[in-house]
Amino acid sequence: MEDKHTHTHIGKNGEVTVHSHGHIHEHGHTHGKGGHSHVHTNTKAVLNRLSRAIGHLESIRRMVEDGRDCSEVLIQLSAVKSAINNTGKVILQDHIEHCIVDAVESGDHEALEELSRAIDRFVK
Repeated sequence: MEDKHTHTHIGKNGEVTVHSHGHIHEHGHTHGKGGHSHVHTNTKAVLNRLSRAIGHLESIRRMVEDGRDCSEVLIQLSAVKSAINNTGKVILQDHIEHCIVDAVESGDHEALEELSRAIDRFVK
């Protein structure tokens, strides 16, 4: 199945550029008896959040390079950690609303076990 993936690049000056490539999207397992793919309604929101977090990390790296105060750096790192956790929650919610509903309806226990393992790693 053809799928567009967006890539974000951040230049040395901090400028963010986003572009996409069309390529084959492999999900690792099929959903439902027909093996159809599911729709992720929040993909754009997730990509935007990730781009912001990447930009934020770049600015933190510059803070460290500039010898900024450690407590300022830690406060900013904490903000990025929080942003990443919230992004994970959006992905999880999207996955439950779409993929897991499909998996339960089709009796796909492998998808449910996969989600359980992913949650376990995410909440550590």
